[in-house]
Amino acid sequence: MTTIALLPDLLTLTAQATPAAEAVCDIAKTKLRALVSDEGRVVNSLIEEHQTAAHGFAWVATYVESLRHMQNWAEALQASDRFGEVEQLIHQIAFGEYLCQLAGGIPMNQGEIFRLQDIGLTFEDLAPLRAGAAAFLAASGNTQAARLRLVTLMQEREADTMLGASGLDEELEMIREQFRRYAVEKIEPFAHDWHLKDELIPMEVIDELAEMGVFGLTIPEEYGGLGLSKASMCVVSEELSRGYIGVGSLGTRSEIAAELILAGGTEEQKKKWLPALASAEKLPTAVFTEPNTGSDLGALRTRAVRDGADWSVTGNKTWITHASRTHVMTLLARTDPNTTDYKGLSMFLAEKIPGTDEAPFPSPGMTGGEIEVLGYRGMKEYELAFDNFPIKSENLLGGETGKGFKQLMETFESARIQTAARAVGVAQSALDLGYRYAVDRKQFGKSLIDFPRVANKLAMMAVELMVARQLNYFSAFEKDQGRRCDIEAGMAKLLGARVAWAAADNALQIHGGNGFALEYKISRILCDARILNIFEGAGEIQAQVIARRLLG
Repeated sequence: MTTIALLPDLLTLTAQATPAAEAVCDIAKTKLRALVSDEGRVVNSLIEEHQTAAHGFAWVATYVESLRHMQNWAEALQASDRFGEVEQLIHQIAFGEYLCQLAGGIPMNQGEIFRLQDIGLTFEDLAPLRAGAAAFLAASGNTQAARLRLVTLMQEREADTMLGASGLDEELEMIREQFRRYAVEKIEPFAHDWHLKDELIPMEVIDELAEMGVFGLTIPEEYGGLGLSKASMCVVSEELSRGYIGVGSLGTRSEIAAELILAGGTEEQKKKWLPALASAEKLPTAVFTEPNTGSDLGALRTRAVRDGADWSVTGNKTWITHASRTHVMTLLARTDPNTTDYKGLSMFLAEKIPGTDEAPFPSPGMTGGEIEVLGYRGMKEYELAFDNFPIKSENLLGGETGKGFKQLMETFESARIQTAARAVGVAQSALDLGYRYAVDRKQFGKSLIDFPRVANKLAMMAVELMVARQLNYFSAFEKDQGRRCDIEAGMAKLLGARVAWAAADNALQIHGGNGFALEYKISRILCDARILNIFEGAGEIQAQVIARRLLG
């Protein structure tokens, strides 16, 4: 029996299937609302009681949103005559797989499969997925014939074009090409050595990235930046993280600091700090998390008290990235001792002396120690202790106390868009390594890529990489248009983190025993990918936030 790889009338089928998925998502939302409401009002304690249902709904909504944007991507490519066979197969497999998972079970992680029955949906409620185009795609979209054909076509293309068209415009693709060249020449040959030796990324790299405008990418031109879009930030973050996540993450700290200052700073603070951040004259670090609070930022204990006209900070912080050699800390502390929640928090632009290997924290009132980590190493992680650490009064962000948590929340969209882009870059790196090893490695007289289960892995990496990419691009486009996109950015981060981990895990599996050897780069990619589902909002927190927002 011969199976046709590519389905006819594909865009018609996927256009008809999308409303079916949306209809089931709406039913799930209604069922969940009934579970977590009391007298018509959504109650946080009930969301916690039904946490699996709430988080599962977030994944359902993320899948449906992903299918919407895959459809938009495909229709735009068709309109510009760029919807070739590779793109069609990716689109078809994505719909086939995600529709199957919506009906049968979504892997929130390896050990937790969410099924719509967990919210209370009945067999009848799932009817839209069991009929018409949705059922046909679920049965015939993601076949082995489709996956093998996709991998065959990937082998016929250059490495950087084997995934097909991104859907971005020419200017953004030119930016991608520039940073891809830089990553190939200046990052990839050295990244694994930096990782194995647990070394800081050389200052030479930071200087070169500064010259390329990375640290001022989205800072307005009037403040010394390039004034480019969040979409351009996605492309740059992708390609640098594809080379090494540590390098791709260097810009994150500047992105967060600049967002804080742009949204909440005084004009004097903007003029002082933004040009310095854009040029990398001043390197920032984000100092938010505490040892006993984790994601519960409202419970922070580090306190800032008046010391004359200035401030004095005492407390402990942890998981502070790139803390030693930076010049300024965006530091969240409690300025109202009578509060125990987010209302008493304030944000500071706390200046410090950059450290050296011999003296990592030379500033008075501040000490720190390194946290040794599995991956994500190029900037190092630290625990910090403050004991009457001085901060000038002029460095209270916005000149007002009690605004810190709100100011921080205004950065979440950009931070999660950027993190999702890093996840896409890591996933791409895993695909690069897995694909090349599968082509080069011979077993039983042929290349590994000729074995269907190896090809299947590569095909699904390529497909989910494109899904995560399109979801993230949409969130960036929304941000660029000034529209609220916290849900979409959260979804992009949630899905991107899982896609990166799956890609790294499967690429290591393709390497077999060699993947377990430290000398092979894929061992580093696996360690780097694992952090993506934890920082910038752990997957569970991210799903909780998405569900809560969607419920209203």
